[in-house]
Amino acid sequence: MAENIDLSNLSILLLFIVGGAVFTLGGVITSKIIRTDRPNPEKNTSYESGEDPVGNAWGQFNLRFYLVALMFLLFEVELIFLFPWATVFGDEQLIAQTGGRWGWLVWLEMVIFILILALGLAYAWRKGFITWEKPKKSIYLFKSPVPGRLYEEFNERMKDKEHGNKK
Repeated sequence: MAENIDLSNLSILLLFIVGGAVFTLGGVITSKIIRTDRPNPEKNTSYESGEDPVGNAWGQFNLRFYLVALMFLLFEVELIFLFPWATVFGDEQLIAQTGGRWGWLVWLEMVIFILILALGLAYAWRKGFITWEKPKKSIYLFKSPVPGRLYEEFNERMKDKEHGNKK
């Protein structure tokens, strides 16, 4: 005796969440069982662009990198809103139901959204989050006990050696 089972939208969502969790955990557990475990010092070092790590991990990090990343995310998220808007904007059924006002309403909605983003960009620009200051070069003035003429003589001798002139 087969009964027709009608799932609600919430049940379908729950089914997808459980299925995704089972699929993810299944992959992680399977890879843990199959993989070989042979750690060595080279595998345990941190990797960054092929360079060996220098210093400790508690070094100073410029906060501006985080600000640039947050600004990128802020303006990248607009694509999440622009794509569905573009697909709904030309819906002929909605345009026919509203007597042609649907296109103007959706267009005005997107203009407001982009103006808010432009306002956020102007605010970030005004606060200096976008401008990247170059470090100022400082000249270290060192008082050497060696007279300057000795440095000049040494440089002349080295220049002559490079060109093959011996004095």
